[in-house]
Amino acid sequence: MAEAILQVRDLVKYFPLTRGIVFKKQIGAVKAVDGVDFDLFQGETLGIVGESGCGKSTVAKLLMRLEEPTAGRILLKGEDITRLSGKALKAVRRNIQMVFQDPYTSLNPRMTVGDIIGEPFEIHPEAAPKGERRRRVQELLDVVGLNPEYINRYPHQFSGGQRQRIGIARGLALNPEIIICDEPVSALDVSIQAQVINLMTRLQKEFNLSYIFIAHDLSIVRHISDRVAVMYLGKIVETGDEEQIYEHPTHPYTQALLSAVPVPDPSRREGRERIILAGDVPSPADIPSGCRFRTRCWKAQERCVVEVPLLAVPPHLRESGGPAAHDSACHFAAERDCAATAG
Repeated sequence: MAEAILQVRDLVKYFPLTRGIVFKKQIGAVKAVDGVDFDLFQGETLGIVGESGCGKSTVAKLLMRLEEPTAGRILLKGEDITRLSGKALKAVRRNIQMVFQDPYTSLNPRMTVGDIIGEPFEIHPEAAPKGERRRRVQELLDVVGLNPEYINRYPHQFSGGQRQRIGIARGLALNPEIIICDEPVSALDVSIQAQVINLMTRLQKEFNLSYIFIAHDLSIVRHISDRVAVMYLGKIVETGDEEQIYEHPTHPYTQALLSAVPVPDPSRREGRERIILAGDVPSPADIPSGCRFRTRCWKAQERCVVEVPLLAVPPHLRESGGPAAHDSACHFAAERDCAATAG
């Protein structure tokens, strides 16, 4: 991980709230993404986790420029793609592709598999000569473990896992360096999830891909990710490598999430403490002052009301060193017994 292929700096997306039918007046904003920073390195997987509504999918859309950011920068190999448009943006999109959450709605039912996987070649004709596109599509089907002879079939003739493989093949068509996976296995059966995750791991090694893997299932994220970023109400509240997050979590929100992960082994459940958070997630249109997690946090004090915690290594953890010394946006970050959280 010598160089960052993608750098995200202070990324913001606000959706305006308006009142009125004819003369609309903005009365507020939904702060879906509110100052997100992270790096993605060549050949690694960055997992982004959090509850529904925390801004994970909005981040994915911003990276693809399917949504326009309110503020911030997205640097792809040093070039700020938020400033690009037209042909320049089209060229950049060849290098960042996306695998969507629902394999039942992300594929056009009126198109054959060959047309679906080959559609990127219609948008970017320079990627494959017209006479070679059918062969290229069949190669992609074979790469994702499907019979190349299925090229003339329609999406309804495939299972959910097979449809997601078709979506992955479409994402690979233009030989991108980055693939954004927006909860790609959440709509699949557990046994099929494992097959798709194993396929993605193999493809990453084969093509040196960099993944941003978005999910709310922490066990899946742990299986595939090199580093993990935990989001809450539009911000990243903790980030670190797989061991740091799962074995030595320091932010109370991360600890609560991990305590809810099911543990199949009865012997590992003994002494495991379940953390029940108070209240509901605040509205992104009315975010609490100071630390946005304070309304549900058992550690909250007066400082949390007035001071926004920075995402950095807490000084007391930096001094002690070890895997607990990683970025955490909490004034009172502290490591819990991993048996009480990760199981």
